[in-house]
This record gives sequence, C-alpha cells and structure tokens, in this order.
Amino acid sequence: MKFLDQAKVYIRSGDGGAGSVSFRREKFIEFGGPDGGDGGRGGDVWVEAVDGLNTLIDYRYQQHFKAKTGVHGMGRNRTGAKGADVTLKVPVGTQVYAEDNETLICDLTEVGQRFLLAKGGNGGFGNQHFKTSTNQAPRRANPGLPGEEMTVWLRLKLIADAGLVGLPNAGKSTFLAAVTAAKPKIADYPFTTLHPGLGVARIDGREFVIADIPGLIEGAHEGIGIGDRFLGHVERTRVLLHLVSALEESPAKAYRTVRGELEAYAHGLAEKPEIVALSQIDTLDADERKKKAAALKKACGRAPFLLSAVTGEGVEAVLRALIAVVEEARQAVPAPTETRWGS
Repeated sequence: MKFLDQAKVYIRSGDGGAGSVSFRREKFIEFGGPDGGDGGRGGDVWVEAVDGLNTLIDYRYQQHFKAKTGVHGMGRNRTGAKGADVTLKVPVGTQVYAEDNETLICDLTEVGQRFLLAKGGNGGFGNQHFKTSTNQAPRRANPGLPGEEMTVWLRLKLIADAGLVGLPNAGKSTFLAAVTAAKPKIADYPFTTLHPGLGVARIDGREFVIADIPGLIEGAHEGIGIGDRFLGHVERTRVLLHLVSALEESPAKAYRTVRGELEAYAHGLAEKPEIVALSQIDTLDADERKKKAAALKKACGRAPFLLSAVTGEGVEAVLRALIAVVEEARQAVPAPTETRWGS
C-alpha cells in the first residue's frame, strides 16, 4: 500500500429540509387547520480515528464529501427524517487543519475519537408553527438552513514511543529490522528509506513502538534531499535514538549536522530526550571504535552506546535505555471523546 501522509479534502454538511404547507382535510372535522410538518435536519460531517489504517491513501481517490439533505416536512404533522451523516475515517495520529494549513482544528490520538467538522443545517418550520388567533390558516413555511462547507487538510503524524534519526545510511532501517518484525528496505545507497516505517520492539517482557524516518542531510529544513517533511512523524515520540554511523569520517560532524536540522525544524524535537549510539561498529577494529566513540562523546556531551544491528552487539542495552525513558513518560490513556469545532 502506498504511503500518503497529507491530503486536502472538501466537505459539506447537508442542508435542512423545507417545512411543509398543508391543511387537515378530514370528514366530519369542521375546522381542519394547518398540519404541515417540519423539515429534517441536514447530515453532519464527522472525522473519526479508527484502527487498522496507517495511511491517508483513500483520500487520494476521493476528495469531496457531502452529507445528505434533510427530508422535507409533510402533511399530517410529519417531520422529515434527518439527512445521513458522513464520517471521514482516518488513522490514529491524524491532525485536521483549516484551509490555510496552519490552523489546527483537531488532533485524533486515540482509536474511537470523533470530531464534528461541519454541522447540518436545521430543518424549516411547517405552517403549523405560524398559526395564531388572527391567522388560523397560514400559508407559509420556512426553508431549511444551508449546511456548512469548508476545505480541510488531513495530516498524519505516526504514533510511536521512540523515533530513529540520523544521516542516510546510519543503520536506522537495519536497526528497526533487527529489533522488530518490520521489513524495511535495506541497501547500501543513501535514502533507501523513502517513507516512515513502524515496528514494535520487545525487551524484558515490555513493548514499545519505534518509528523510522528517511535520513536527514545538511539543509534538510530548506528542502535539500528528501527534506524535513517526515520529521513530523517523530514529533509525538517520547525519546529519540540518534544513530551515527561508525563509517563516518567525522562522527562529531555527523552528529552536529542532524542536531542542527532538529533545531531548525523546531516543534520541540530538539528538546526531546535523546539517546546517542555509534552504529555499525562491526566494521571497525577496537582502536577505531575507541577513537570514534571519544569524538562522538565530545560532540554530544555523554558517552554514546556502541551497537551493531547486524551482530546484535549492544542492541539490548540500547533497547533497555529506550524503554526506561518511554515508561517514565507514559501516562494514562484518556477516554475517546466527541467534540465540535469551536465548542
């Protein structure tokens, strides 16, 4: 399935049904009077986070969603039925923005959360509502109110506990494949990873979710390389695992490059807890390991973990460090809610 993390859609709630102009005409009833029913309310447009989705690909093929108009009122005081609602089903972690793509409308972070985007128009009154002592046979009824319409942006940000960051070919996908059941593409050329990936890691009987994103290069915040678009997928993580390849001539420079991109991106990424690891150490001898680990320690201010996802060396220590931060940050899950924009 193709990965799509942003989509623009047009939505419109249903118009209200018109009220009816009608009069009772029954045998043996001398004064029938008005009996026009009210129109039904138009359908609403909802957005709901559901389980089993991990992309917005459905919204590439359909971008217009319109709820049904309310049924018109009828004689004998019959009120029209409400128009059918429309529900946009999206993956957990989806944010809905206004047309300017900057104003956040809602953020759906739990399965079952629903949000009312556009409310249907009210139905019009039938002529029974306009009967007075001086006007006992009103011949007027209200039309239904129009529905609401707007264009919104859907933006998916993956829900994960830990995020992998680093330069291209730092070993992020190899690490994800080694510690989870995920099967990311792995190759010896830059930007092998083109789309974010998720996997569930287990250590000491505990589980947490890891997100892998395409590698960053200097100038990514200006669109160089793949850019920093996918950094949004690690915004929600509780900890970052920063992998620096042992194959880099200067691990310190590689570390500072990625840190600079995280700071330029902002959105709190640079302030997140960070675990630094020198990866792919199976390619170095003991002296080179010490030399590059020392250089990386000087750059990041603490001793980095040493790991090799290929041989498994140091992997468990890194996972335990990650789960310790994750469990400390975890909070009680709030109950799913239904809300209305502007309420």
